[in-house]
Amino acid sequence: MPETPPGGQPRSEAGAVSILMLLPNMVTLIGMSLGLTAIRFAIEGRFTTAVFLIILSALADGLDGLLARRLKAESPMGAQLDSLSDFLCFGVAPAILVYQVHLSHTGGFGWIFALLFAAAACLRLARFNVTSGQADESAPAKRYFVGVPAPAGALLGLMPVFLTLSGTFSAGSIPVAVCIWLTIVGGLMISRLKTPSPKALKVPRSLTAVILFATVIVIGLSFTHPWFLLAGVNVGYLMMVAYGQIRDRSTKR
Repeated sequence: MPETPPGGQPRSEAGAVSILMLLPNMVTLIGMSLGLTAIRFAIEGRFTTAVFLIILSALADGLDGLLARRLKAESPMGAQLDSLSDFLCFGVAPAILVYQVHLSHTGGFGWIFALLFAAAACLRLARFNVTSGQADESAPAKRYFVGVPAPAGALLGLMPVFLTLSGTFSAGSIPVAVCIWLTIVGGLMISRLKTPSPKALKVPRSLTAVILFATVIVIGLSFTHPWFLLAGVNVGYLMMVAYGQIRDRSTKR
């Protein structure tokens, strides 16, 4: 008979770990692999594929946390692994992709701003680790993030790439504007602004039909005008952040 520790579950083998408990970390490593492969495709000039892989890595980042919570497989190692993967996928990969599309002809000048963006993502993730994801000690846990989260920062940083792939701008035509944009997004990531957490978003039942209809439109746009859709998502997110700041200031008065 397997040994049963007091108040615990039967244990068939000392030190054995269920494969389900490893699943979140496996998803994290898959996301890391996607981000690293995005860097490869960015260097090769296959920018559309690189963007697609970064978006997939963002989906993997959300999935690994969900699995860890549902399977009760959260661990300090998993948290550190997730942050290391996030730095690669949402700090390094977007910086290299934007540099390759818009700043490669500027040489060292453009590279400075790519480094600044990656450094901001690193600092944002380090702060997140230190605070264990608690953005506001006076608010319910997970209600807010401090600064723009790394995945959202990556998508914001890729805005010039989205506009270029949509045909709005030609690659390399607006290097100064791209450098300024990367600086702004980096500043948002390391800022003390309260930004909404997905767990805090609630949809009234009266708007359920509207949300479902909007979902159908989003799916349609993802096949017909994906770059405009991604740019629109960025604009919508910035509007949410701005609205949150205005609401907080009005409630403090």
